[in-house]
Amino acid sequence: MTRKHMAAIGLVIGAAASSSTSAMAAEQPVQFAPHRAVYEIALANAAPGSGVADMSGRMVYELSGSACEGYTQNMRFVTRMTNQEGTETINDMRTSSWEELAGHRLRFSSSQYQDNAISEASQGDAARDAAATGTRVDLVKPQKKSVKLPADIYFPMQHAATLIQSARSGRKILAANLYDGSERGDKYYATTAMIGKKYDTGPVSTLSGIKDGARLASLESWPMAISYFELGKDKQDSLPAYELAFRYFENGVTADLKIDYGAFAIKGEIKQLTLLEPTPCPTGGAGK
Repeated sequence: MTRKHMAAIGLVIGAAASSSTSAMAAEQPVQFAPHRAVYEIALANAAPGSGVADMSGRMVYELSGSACEGYTQNMRFVTRMTNQEGTETINDMRTSSWEELAGHRLRFSSSQYQDNAISEASQGDAARDAAATGTRVDLVKPQKKSVKLPADIYFPMQHAATLIQSARSGRKILAANLYDGSERGDKYYATTAMIGKKYDTGPVSTLSGIKDGARLASLESWPMAISYFELGKDKQDSLPAYELAFRYFENGVTADLKIDYGAFAIKGEIKQLTLLEPTPCPTGGAGK
């Protein structure tokens, strides 16, 4: 996953759905588990003419913090791609973000390197105004500027919490506008998430032998697939830019990743999982 895929780990529904989301928020809150997970990346399939002959890599993701102080996500995602002529390209994505879980503030920074040369970077702060009429993004990179986005924007951890709450309530489809500061930091995606039938609890075969993997056996989890659509008149009725599928546990741990770009797809198999101690909340809570 690159930064624009973090919505799966980390997911405002339009006005028509806002009331149901608020009702879900009043139910049992989502308890995200701080953790560190390492995924092995491999090529799942590639269509003829895709230009991709092989791909391998590793993704390391860490979630820390708490609901009262906000959550920090750090990720490094490195892949080695081989084209059909045998030429290799190394892509290295490094991201960091902090989000107030209530969805009011997001700080983000990301850098993309190709063969050790930086190719793209974004950094900035996003916040909803007090009247909830819009979302303001103040960018530092790639250039200093302010961007005004709609009010019905979900930040990554907010989106993630809503996915889990939707799954618990039996909801099968969740449409949301998602912003995570990816690429140049001035765009957001329209997403549609499909939530499948809840898995039975019990040992998870893909987590067998993994440290702390057994601790997920008693947790609820669901298969989910999210389609990401670019916006614009010329993008109407177009196919998704990419699709992300995964198994999502109620504590925020993700397994069985697959990212489908159309011409090719990659998969991520979890190899290491360490559940970390949550950050204690001070009396009264606090934000950064």
